[in-house]
Amino acid sequence: MDWRDKLNNLKSEFPEGEATVSAEIIPAKKRQTEPLRVELDKRNGNPTTLITEFLGTNDELKELAKNLKIKCGTGGSSRDGEILIQGDFRVKITEILLSMGFKVKKINFK
Repeated sequence: MDWRDKLNNLKSEFPEGEATVSAEIIPAKKRQTEPLRVELDKRNGNPTTLITEFLGTNDELKELAKNLKIKCGTGGSSRDGEILIQGDFRVKITEILLSMGFKVKKINFK
């Protein structure tokens, strides 16, 4: 019996069309009780926009960072609950996050 037979046996045990996971998946913006902090920071003399205090999984953080980088048309990184976007995009990122349903706390805004 190889792995294909075992997989087919498992598929036959579960009825098709029904969810096999009983736990409800809650999106990150519903779990996010504290506002995200959006602030300007200098890294090696260049302006960067920092989004911190994200509560969620690492995959959700990377997905949010990817969306922000695409909408701003720039590079960046995400790790340990914070997103770093290259350039000064405080206002644009704040508008994007508010439209996505997140609460935002503005730091270092003029």
